[in-house]
Amino acid sequence: PGPAMESLPEAVLIRILASLPAVDLVLVCRLVCCQWKNLVDGAALWILKCQQEGLTRAESEEDAENWQNFYFLSKKRKNLIKNPCGEEDLEHWGEVENGGDGWKIEELPGDFGKEFPSEEVHKYFVTSYEWCRKAQVIDLRAEGYWEELMDTTQPKIMVRDWYAGRRDAGCLYELCVRLLSENEDVLAEYKSETVTIPQDNDANWTEISHTFSSYGPGVRFVRFEHGGQDTLFWKGWYGVRVTNSSVTVEP
Repeated sequence: PGPAMESLPEAVLIRILASLPAVDLVLVCRLVCCQWKNLVDGAALWILKCQQEGLTRAESEEDAENWQNFYFLSKKRKNLIKNPCGEEDLEHWGEVENGGDGWKIEELPGDFGKEFPSEEVHKYFVTSYEWCRKAQVIDLRAEGYWEELMDTTQPKIMVRDWYAGRRDAGCLYELCVRLLSENEDVLAEYKSETVTIPQDNDANWTEISHTFSSYGPGVRFVRFEHGGQDTLFWKGWYGVRVTNSSVTVEP
């Protein structure tokens, strides 16, 4: 029989453990013995896993506080907004306010519009002659962001949205994003100004973004709401266009 695992040099043991799935390391391997627990809780193992999988961070390794959280956040990073571009009509959007003729989904570039900067986006939502709003509430725990992570690490939450007018009509646009507690109390809020796009505009798509950080413990939900209308009160869909909304928890 070969040597026991505990007799292996620590650097070799780290390389062996780094080949295992991350979930197994945390839920199984760290329970084997004190040595394995210390390795799984330490930085060296997670730095190696990040290197192996091409995950890089801005800080130097000496300054990194928690590489395990960085690894999991990097692997989990995705857009938490469902149906951001209207490919599924209004599916997943709640608290919908259908002012005027209500929301409509159109193909890019649309009448008197311009193509979106990314070729991956093909559709957008468009508003009417009275206020149209829609919202989506993200359950962070259901998405895999556990309570201790949100309360202690408080990873940055990045919010983005894109809006545009059509050249022949003026319109208004608003964005409001709230971080909510278990009981849906508001712990942090970002609310844009009411953006006014004049008639005879260039129809360019504009990105708006905000990053939540150091927001305190207790965040369990993110509520994303946006909307707008036209300023000419024309029947139909001459109001602001929105698409490619995103909420991401950053590593």
